[in-house]
Amino acid sequence: MMVMEMRSLVAALLVLILGHFTSALEVPLDLPQPPSITQQSPKDHIVDPRENIVIYCEAKGKPHPSFSWTKDGTHFDVNEDPSVTMRPNSGTLEVDITRARPENFEGVFQCTARNKYGAAVSNKIVVRQSKSPLWSKDKIKPIVVKEGVSLVLPCQPPAGLPPPIIFWMDNNFQKLPQSKRVSQSLNGDLYFSNVRREDSRSDYICYARFTHTQTIQQKQPITVKVLTMDEINDTMADYYNFTEMVLNEAPVDERKPTFLIPSGHSSSKMVLKGHVLEMECIAEGLPTPEVSWTKVSGDLPGSRTSFLHFNKTLQIVNVSESDAGDYRCSAKNQHGAAHHIISVVVKATPYWISGPPKNLVLAPGENGVLTCRANGIPKPSILWSINGDLIENSPKDISRKVEDDSIIFTQVRVESSAVYQCNISNPYGYLLSNAFVNVLSEPPRVLTPANKVYQVIENRPAFLECSSFGSPIPKIDWFKDRKSGILDGDDYILHDNGTLEIQVAQAQHKGKYTCVANNYLGISENHVYLDIKEPTRILKQPVDKVVQRGGSVLFQCIVKHDKDLHTTVTWLKDGEELLDDERFIVEFESLSITDISESDAGSYTCIVNNTLDHDSATAELSVVGRPDPPTDLELTDHKKRSVQLTWIPGEEHNSPIQEFVIQYEDSLHRRGHWHDLARVPGTRTTAHLKLSPYVHYTFRVLARNAVGLSEPSSPSRMYKTDPAAPDQNPKGVHGSGTEHNNLVITWEPLTGLHSNGPGLRYKVSWRHKRPGTDWTTVTVANNSKFTVSGTPTFSPYEIKVQAVNDLGEGPEPAVVIGYSGEDLPTAAPANVQAVVLNSTLVELRWDPVPSHLIRGHIQGYKINYWRKHHKHNSDQMEQRILTFSGNQSRGMLPGLHPFSHYSFEVRVFNKKGDGPASKTQQFKTPEGEPGPPASLLVTNPSLDSLTLEWNPPREHNGHITGYTLRYQPVNNSNELGPEEELALAANETSVTLQNLKYSPRYKFYLNARTSAGAGPAIFEEAVMPDKVRPASPFANVSSSLEEDGALISWEYWGQEKNVYVEYIAENTVSNRQVDIATQGWFIGLMCAIALLILILLIICFIQRNKGGKYPVKEKEDAHTDPEFQPMKDDDCTFVEYSDNEDHKPLKGSRTPSNGTVKREDSDDSLVDYGEGGDGQFNEDGSFIGQYSGKSSSRDNDEGPESAGAPSPLNAMNSLNSFV
Repeated sequence: MMVMEMRSLVAALLVLILGHFTSALEVPLDLPQPPSITQQSPKDHIVDPRENIVIYCEAKGKPHPSFSWTKDGTHFDVNEDPSVTMRPNSGTLEVDITRARPENFEGVFQCTARNKYGAAVSNKIVVRQSKSPLWSKDKIKPIVVKEGVSLVLPCQPPAGLPPPIIFWMDNNFQKLPQSKRVSQSLNGDLYFSNVRREDSRSDYICYARFTHTQTIQQKQPITVKVLTMDEINDTMADYYNFTEMVLNEAPVDERKPTFLIPSGHSSSKMVLKGHVLEMECIAEGLPTPEVSWTKVSGDLPGSRTSFLHFNKTLQIVNVSESDAGDYRCSAKNQHGAAHHIISVVVKATPYWISGPPKNLVLAPGENGVLTCRANGIPKPSILWSINGDLIENSPKDISRKVEDDSIIFTQVRVESSAVYQCNISNPYGYLLSNAFVNVLSEPPRVLTPANKVYQVIENRPAFLECSSFGSPIPKIDWFKDRKSGILDGDDYILHDNGTLEIQVAQAQHKGKYTCVANNYLGISENHVYLDIKEPTRILKQPVDKVVQRGGSVLFQCIVKHDKDLHTTVTWLKDGEELLDDERFIVEFESLSITDISESDAGSYTCIVNNTLDHDSATAELSVVGRPDPPTDLELTDHKKRSVQLTWIPGEEHNSPIQEFVIQYEDSLHRRGHWHDLARVPGTRTTAHLKLSPYVHYTFRVLARNAVGLSEPSSPSRMYKTDPAAPDQNPKGVHGSGTEHNNLVITWEPLTGLHSNGPGLRYKVSWRHKRPGTDWTTVTVANNSKFTVSGTPTFSPYEIKVQAVNDLGEGPEPAVVIGYSGEDLPTAAPANVQAVVLNSTLVELRWDPVPSHLIRGHIQGYKINYWRKHHKHNSDQMEQRILTFSGNQSRGMLPGLHPFSHYSFEVRVFNKKGDGPASKTQQFKTPEGEPGPPASLLVTNPSLDSLTLEWNPPREHNGHITGYTLRYQPVNNSNELGPEEELALAANETSVTLQNLKYSPRYKFYLNARTSAGAGPAIFEEAVMPDKVRPASPFANVSSSLEEDGALISWEYWGQEKNVYVEYIAENTVSNRQVDIATQGWFIGLMCAIALLILILLIICFIQRNKGGKYPVKEKEDAHTDPEFQPMKDDDCTFVEYSDNEDHKPLKGSRTPSNGTVKREDSDDSLVDYGEGGDGQFNEDGSFIGQYSGKSSSRDNDEGPESAGAPSPLNAMNSLNSFV
């Protein structure tokens, strides 16, 4: 016995170890296999009686299975009923209802699919026909109720299958408005927490929509009439025989809440796991109660909880065991609260723990296990069957052992193939699953298509499939490229189903992969390819936007993706496609919306998608607008001087309400005019309003949010307050005179809101403010002014004004002081004097005028002053007035001109006008600093001198004692040089500055002086002329004789790069000249040089065959700019020298033999070669060697005739000297 148990234990452990190798496999349909159910009708199959009945049953297997049916547990012969057919190669039944009654086919159907390897069975399919019965046509009596009571309108729809959807509408097929006061219950009845006059109507109609048959049934209309107590007494006889009365004699008072449903203090509810739990609490009361929910034993599941029907229904979706417990609903108003406890019990139909059992494919001699593991509340029972029969009734098989929820197979044989059924049930339902055991011997085959290309996004996992089949299950190996080794570990994971996973696919993983499947019966391989692609990413996501109605918005969605993948960008709104609306403009990376309305608010999602990858980003569009007006204004807590107003806020339009503005209309005093009465925060919906007597109030409420103010609500019903004596007296009582002998008493009249009653009038009293004076009183109506005549000038009076109406007098009024009319002052200030403080400021002093001579409220003192005389403009008279407010005795007179004579007068003034002037007084201001010179001009600028000319200051402010000149050089970098200062006499108006150091600019500052000091300076800047360079760009030309020729050197600052040197060698005039024909300075002298050129040509023609030395005249005038360029002759020789550096002295070059020229140190002067002397140079660097008898060799060659020949250069030099 112990040995058998040990063997069983070892077998069980072996099965558990090998269980993952025998996971469910898809057997190719060309191989033998037992049947499997692939499609079946739902367990609860409701059919439409107007359509043919179809009961599905599809299965696969090899050979293809045959089908049979049972109905209500007995065999159902399809061939016996001509109205029933079975589809070819299928088990699906079709019933032709034109040939049969649908109710005959109501029952429990079950399908069996069978072949030689076993039988699979379907669920038990309960077939029922849908029903939509009609309502009774009995007329419903009208219902008369008293205002304020609760009411329930029953719907009681006929029982249908499935149950109908209930809703209430009127005769115009418009849904009846519902609120926290009026709402529909889960069973369809319409509940009123309290009724109002506006609830009266004759078309309360309950509708039932039967979804399966798509029909709507209507109940007979219900008439409801809501009456006040007076109306009930007047109409009771009329309604006694024809109405249903919901009345009592007492008037309806406000009351605390009580529950209409559910009843009692507690109740219970059962719900199945995974279903929807709905609990409701509907309360009646006045004012309308507020309903709230809590869970006694914990917190509400926030993500799965909803509050429906104005908080009266608590809904929890996808219920779990944790939702069991006690729930409390509470209804509250200002008079109290009611509570109800609902105990929730959660049950569960059976459900799979790890999924239904899987098919087994085993080779002969292998082991396996079928597991059927499920749970439920209460715990379900398990029943095993084989090929549709209970396993206990089937032949015993030594390779099979049932262990509770598992069947263990060891050493299976081919005959062990069969289909097993696992049935798990409890009182609330069942689960039925088929799983076959197929015993085969089959060599491996790879089912994955050959040469398949897998495209994977970089850095993502890659899964290369190697779907295979074989029995025994083949072993799978993977190789890359040339099969260098089995891929396993590191970057690779080999799954049990043969799939090769590359955890992070990168560029080096790209290539060819080979999977090999083998068992002892054979081997099979397949090749696949892996390609790595760039990821798809949204670089710039759309951002949340808040837009007002009528505005526009732009969402951007900038993406990056693999260029080889066709990528699309799609926009969704709230998870659905955008509407076909021209306001929506969709481009590849943006979405714009114009003329936005509230319906456009929501979530906008940008989805970037291609065949391999996708990315998405969502932005919220909030469309804000002004709030809707509040509704349901209700007046409660009525008192003489106050009332409570409640309302229901309107839609906020995505912008929270910040405040409510309560306005009133007084239809008694000012009909049609609305006034603000109170403001309350946006979180409140109630306001306690303080009222005034004798006002006919109508209220309305407006809501304000960040966008603006809503339209006003509908007005409330009128609320009238009783009259009373005035609560207050007029404000702003004032007494003053318009004439010197009257007193005008004025006040702010009371508004109708403050009159408190009819017959509003005012009791006006006054008396002279002195001991023993009596009050004088008059009554004034419809006016806010009273004039007292015959009063003394500017005398004080005590005044009071009291409000009176038909119900009495207001409170004792306060006394105010007023004055009768003013007159002009009669006296001038005395002892007027001036104290000079400086050249522009004087202090004036005087004795104040006595108050009785002012004859009014003193306003201040006025100073009239004028500039009488000054030295430079004796005719100028400047009249000015300076005012000092209040009762002053001194004041400052600023802004005066220095060195001037002033006269002034002082007078007092009141509201009536100015008094007489004081005696005219004079004062003189001392010297002050002068103003700036009127002008400064620079003339005759040269390199080292210039002249400055100026005009004296317009404002001398004293005697000018002199001028100060300051000047300093400014270089081209705007840097200032040292400043020089020069003092000048008062009578000077110009100065010439000599021997100035050269600078591009000079700055000059000139100011005048008086005995009081120096005044402000005037500024001027002078631009100095440029230094004049010599006319020729050559300087320091020198030459020297050497053994191999003459060395010529010079300095050059011209802009030309090519320089020509002119010389004569071997009795021939040879020219090397400076190419200056294109220089600007040369063009300017062309006219003057033209004559010289003509003379030179004539001389050159005469002397063309003669040799000798030609002296060159040096130009020394630095201020002229003539240039000379010899013209080329047929016998002249030109040798070009070039210099690659501009603006530098030209470097000479050596020429062979008699034409040598080389660079040496430059000389400061030119050496004249006369007859027999050195050669001469002109200023442009040209050299002409003049050969004479001084050289013995040349004397022998040329003779005396040559020595005495006239030189063409002599004439040229003479001309140069002339020019």
